[in-house]
Amino acid sequence: MRPNYLTPEALQKFITTALAEDIGPGDYSSLSSIPEGKVGQAKLLIKEDGILAGVEMAELIFAAVDPRIQVNLLKKDGDTVSAGDIGLTVEGPATSILSAERLVLNCMQRMSAIATKTHRLSRLIAHTKAKLMDTRKTTPNFRLMEKWAVHIGGGVNHRFALYDMVMLKDNHVDFAGGIREAITRTKKYLAENNLNLKIEIETRNLDEVRQVIEVGGVDYIMLDNMDYNTMRDAVRLIGGKFSTEASGGITEETLPKVAECGVDYISMGGLTHSVISLDISLKAF
Repeated sequence: MRPNYLTPEALQKFITTALAEDIGPGDYSSLSSIPEGKVGQAKLLIKEDGILAGVEMAELIFAAVDPRIQVNLLKKDGDTVSAGDIGLTVEGPATSILSAERLVLNCMQRMSAIATKTHRLSRLIAHTKAKLMDTRKTTPNFRLMEKWAVHIGGGVNHRFALYDMVMLKDNHVDFAGGIREAITRTKKYLAENNLNLKIEIETRNLDEVRQVIEVGGVDYIMLDNMDYNTMRDAVRLIGGKFSTEASGGITEETLPKVAECGVDYISMGGLTHSVISLDISLKAF
């Protein structure tokens, strides 16, 4: 099931913009070298082990470039793949296949890398209740694909953008004059503007956690850059009254210990901002 941000309109807008960037007035390499009307076949070759992501996206891209391209899916999003596997095959006008090739690969290579990393890290905390969550540390204009990849890999999507959830971070709290002021002003603003949004607030120490508990009115408390003992104490203080999110400097090595502190979610910007694309290619046959 697709996340709700993956609307047909959003997907089509992305594809249209990306194809315009890549093809412009014409794919002159293909148009100049390939005989008009030439029909070809190609296979998506997986050259590295991982979790495949972007298959549905590839179908949409091929269809947008040329509806005459026939796509035969051999793998689906979320499948475990090994080097040598074939993800899909396509048949149709050769020039159209080549015009779609780079966008398909750019999406699938990066999405598969993100899904693979998300899946691997999620398994490290499977013995706890914690769920791995992404952030807004995404590539501009590619967030749609990156968050979709996290979802495919078994992670949880945090807010999509600044408009679908309120997150009061340390700078918001400091500029507002404190935790109570930040929460109070936020709730007043949401009520006055008829906005039904969840609220999360960042805390940096146990004193700030106590202040949030006293004020109330939020949905999530972020425990930012806390050591393990402080985080465990914070979880005990909160006592299930609010959902908890651990954040800040969490690595693959520290992830299990953070999860064992009892938090509900762990956010990691590294899921999307520092992955190496999975090796995938499209080869004629």
